[in-house]
Amino acid sequence: MSLKYLTKRNALNATTKVGITTNFNHLRSLPRAWLIRRSKHDPKLKSVRPADRIKWWNIVPGDQIRPRGDPDSTLHEVLSINRLSNRVFLKSTASSSKDSSPPQSKNYHYSRCQLYLRECLLPDKSDPSRPLRRQSVFASRIGTSEPKWDNVAKRWVWRRYAVQTTPRLPQILYSRLGLRKIRIPWPFIEPRKYPQGGLYDTAIDDVAKVTYQMPAFSPSALEPLPRVPEEQEYLNLIYNSHRSQEYDESAPFELYLKWELANPHSRAKKLERWKSYQAGTHELLKSITTNELKYHDGRTVKQAKADAAFKWREQVKEDLAAKKKARWAHTAKVEEWERKKVKKAKKEDAQRKRLTELVLKDEPNQFLPSAVKERMLKARS
Repeated sequence: MSLKYLTKRNALNATTKVGITTNFNHLRSLPRAWLIRRSKHDPKLKSVRPADRIKWWNIVPGDQIRPRGDPDSTLHEVLSINRLSNRVFLKSTASSSKDSSPPQSKNYHYSRCQLYLRECLLPDKSDPSRPLRRQSVFASRIGTSEPKWDNVAKRWVWRRYAVQTTPRLPQILYSRLGLRKIRIPWPFIEPRKYPQGGLYDTAIDDVAKVTYQMPAFSPSALEPLPRVPEEQEYLNLIYNSHRSQEYDESAPFELYLKWELANPHSRAKKLERWKSYQAGTHELLKSITTNELKYHDGRTVKQAKADAAFKWREQVKEDLAAKKKARWAHTAKVEEWERKKVKKAKKEDAQRKRLTELVLKDEPNQFLPSAVKERMLKARS
């Protein structure tokens, strides 16, 4: 079965027009944080309990159904389904809504939908003596075959049957058909139609044409690679074209391939870095534990291992803090720190200078120490 990741975006967009079953993500429980709306503008995630969700959906987009309890038995075509809320949306049933919101199609619970089978000549229920009349037959109970996984189509496949019908079909009809239950075919999925190609579209022959040419150098690792042409050679060819200069304009792209061209944020690269980090931390713990057991200084083995684990945790914490600070310390941030440091030093110098040059006026209730008086008299003389 193909692996599909369940995200909040997938849960919000659970209403789909695809009826095939490729995974069972709709049976998984949703995190409580997804159901909390941070503001009134956040979309509301509608879902039922995982135990109440339907595993095998027998009503898919394209089926003809009628809602249970409809006295007119109006036929509707299924537009889309929502496996998280067990709702079936009907086609051409959009109701009027506010100007700011799009029109909403009518939807019913899965249990209220009855599949349309066919029209049969059946006796009138109110008066059986009347001649037979054509009536629509619906499936009131659906049975299925054992689901199987299709490796080619990458999905689950099964057959669906009408075990009971409404109105009930006479037994003679089953005997004529040679069936104990009526098979319900799946709706036909129309293939996607593509527009005809125009003047601005590439022809299929041009797309399928192989235009790549293998480089002239040997792909063997033992052979030397040709020299990559420099930028100055190309500029000399442009500005001094009158001179007979050799320049290979078709340098193979393989010469420019580097390890850095790979996406460093891919899942594989992240997993590789995480495994490398985990291996480094385990090796650090092993070395610290070995050192503590070698110089235990009268401690027991248990105490030495506990001290080693404590030192290892502290060192890992310090390394993480140093890496975090190194990420902060880029060029712009360092320049900003230097400006703030110089500005703070100037401010402290100005404040110290104002305090040093502070002069108090002579007032009647002012007390001056004798040392200050002597210094003032010497300064005046």
